[in-house]
Amino acid sequence: MTKKQTLGLVVAAIALLVTGLLGSISAAALRQGAQLADEMMLAQDSFAVINVVGTIQNTSGDELGLNQPSYHHNATLNYVEQLQYDESNKGIFLYFNTGGGGVYESDELYRALMEYKEVTGRPIWAFFGPTAASGGYYIAMAADHISADRNTTTGSIGVIISYTNVSGLYEKLGLESVYITSGRNKSMGASDLELTEEQRAIYQSVVDEAYDQFVGIVSAGRGMPENRVRTLADGRIYTAKQALENGLIDEITSYEDALEAFGEETGAQPYYTDFSEATVLDRLLGAISSLMPKSDLQMLQELAETEQSGVPMYVYTG
Repeated sequence: MTKKQTLGLVVAAIALLVTGLLGSISAAALRQGAQLADEMMLAQDSFAVINVVGTIQNTSGDELGLNQPSYHHNATLNYVEQLQYDESNKGIFLYFNTGGGGVYESDELYRALMEYKEVTGRPIWAFFGPTAASGGYYIAMAADHISADRNTTTGSIGVIISYTNVSGLYEKLGLESVYITSGRNKSMGASDLELTEEQRAIYQSVVDEAYDQFVGIVSAGRGMPENRVRTLADGRIYTAKQALENGLIDEITSYEDALEAFGEETGAQPYYTDFSEATVLDRLLGAISSLMPKSDLQMLQELAETEQSGVPMYVYTG
């Protein structure tokens, strides 16, 4: 290697080092700037905009950390609790685009929001986007005011337990599961077993109890007699216009107008929080992963997870 080539390599190495250093400094500066902006925003009076988007469940991504869920349950719960101690916070504005989810998770977020109101005395408003059904509507009962887009689908007040029976498939594949149980109902809900009448009655009792709870929540949230709620709560969905006529929401308006109205109500500015930790690369890889062909086994596993065998759900399955 000649001296000229060596010098060229040294110069190139120094240039790369300087470029990397400047890049790191720039990235650090951007992070510090964003953090400072957040701190300045929090120092001012603001209301929290919380998105309830996607299936309301406590789930995470796949083994690679990809395909992250839209809704982050624990992060949302923790944020609502933290807002109780934030003196600059003047209220919560909930945005919904969800068909619901688990009974447990829906009620857990509802109770967290009710505790926030009880402790702080601050208002909660809700806005319904494309869909705010079942568990989404349940959570919205913590709101003092509910508005919806004119094209919103809402309602679906009810409970469902479902499971996928694959006994026919097992028979074709020559598979047989063996269950050794302590009682005749211990294996109820297994995907390759038929339900007995007794087991159907057991599941129905669970559904009825969760349904009664839903009705009571709506009755309290909307100031409506329980018998009236039961008339509306047969599992059907409602358009925004139908929901307004039946007293299930308070107004039909746009997201921007609802947000502006809450700002006037609280005298504060909106503060947005993203609970997703996914990077741009994560989202890109997740999108690629979703396009890859899936095996029959993968499809069966996803179907079983979607059906949530034996778990009561406040979810709109349409």
